[in-house]
Amino acid sequence: MFDPNQLGAMFGSMQDSLKELEEKNKQTILTAKSGGGLVKASCNGKGEIIDINIDDSLLEDKESLQILLISALNELHKNLEDTRQSSALNLLNGFGGGFNIFGGKPND
Repeated sequence: MFDPNQLGAMFGSMQDSLKELEEKNKQTILTAKSGGGLVKASCNGKGEIIDINIDDSLLEDKESLQILLISALNELHKNLEDTRQSSALNLLNGFGGGFNIFGGKPND
């Protein structure tokens, strides 16, 4: 049988968990490198670029700098998406089986 109180409790708990995850993401720092570390880019868990380091040897080679910068930013974006996906799955797994709004035992 459907239990609306349990559904409300589940959504309240999920909202709290999402707020907690958002705060954790603000504090997470991801870094990607390209060109063997000649270019490094960092962002927080919200996807905001917070730092870019470029080796001085690239300052006179615009084309190489552009290629390495694009590579580092793309890798950083991939890392961010992987981290977000992992966090979302962990959040959902935390609720898996713990709530059954239709009553009975989980996996019935």
